[in-house]
Amino acid sequence: MKSTICLIICCLTSTLLAQSPYPPTFKDARVETYRTIDSTDLKLWIFVESATKAPKPAIIFFFGGGWSSGSPAQFEDQARHFAKRGMIAITADYRVKSRHGVKAVECVKDAKAAVAWVRENAQRFGIDPNKIAVAGGSAGGHIAACTGTITGLGNDERPNAMILFNPACTLAPIAGWEVKSVKPRPELSVERMGVDPEVISPSHHVGPHTPPTLILHGKSDTTVPYATATAFESEMKKANRTCKLVGYDGAGHGFFNRKEHYSTTLAEADNFLVDLGWIKK
Repeated sequence: MKSTICLIICCLTSTLLAQSPYPPTFKDARVETYRTIDSTDLKLWIFVESATKAPKPAIIFFFGGGWSSGSPAQFEDQARHFAKRGMIAITADYRVKSRHGVKAVECVKDAKAAVAWVRENAQRFGIDPNKIAVAGGSAGGHIAACTGTITGLGNDERPNAMILFNPACTLAPIAGWEVKSVKPRPELSVERMGVDPEVISPSHHVGPHTPPTLILHGKSDTTVPYATATAFESEMKKANRTCKLVGYDGAGHGFFNRKEHYSTTLAEADNFLVDLGWIKK
C-alpha cells in the first residue's frame, strides 16, 4: 500500500497535463494578488462576461502539475465557459516545487488562502459569498479538495461546492482502497508532501463541513488510480455528504482537457452547478 502511494506521488510529478504557458497572459481578465509570501506575489485572474446587480456565484480553478509545475492557463477554457454562464470565474496561481522550492503542504496553504481571499473580497467583485466553488485537476484537484475537507493550515474558509478532475484525494491507506495493478517506485512520500501524507489527504478529513462534490475520473488512470476516487466517495457517503463520482471507461490521467472528453466533462460540471441552483439550465 505504501509503495502504491509513492507511485502516485512520483507519477503526479512526471506525468503533467497538457503544457500551458507560464506566466499566463489573459488579455481580458482582471488580475489580483491574493497572497504575498517570501517576496512572491501569488495572483489570480478573474473572468466576468457581464455585470449584474445581483451577486454571482464564483468558481476558482487550480491547475495540475504534480505540485511541481503547471500554469493557471490550464483551465482558461473552462473559466471562460462559466463566465459566459453567468458566474465569476477565477484561475489561480500557487507556489510549486520547480519555481519556489516548496512541498505539497505549501500548495495546500495557498489554495486555502485563495478561497479566503475570494470570500473576503466577495462584495467588491459582486460575488455571492455563499456560492463559491473550487475546481482543479490532478494536484490541483488535490489542493481544491483540501480546501473543503482539511482544518487548519492557515484558515478554515470552506468552499460551497467542489468539482474535481482526476484529483489526488487519497494519499494514505484507508478502508476500501485496494490497488494491486501498479508497479511501485521508491520514493518517500513524506519528503514530497512536507508532512505525513494523511495530514493532507482529503479522504481522511471528510466531515459535516465538506461541501457537495463532483468527481470526474478516468477509470484507466494509472497516475491517480480510480480506486482512490471511490475511496473518497465512500467517505463522503459515510458522512452523509453529497458526492457524485463519474467514471470514464478507457480514460487516463488528464483526460478532461483532451478533445474526446473536454465537452463531456464540462457538461457534467455545468449540470452539477445547475442542480445546485447556481446557474440556469
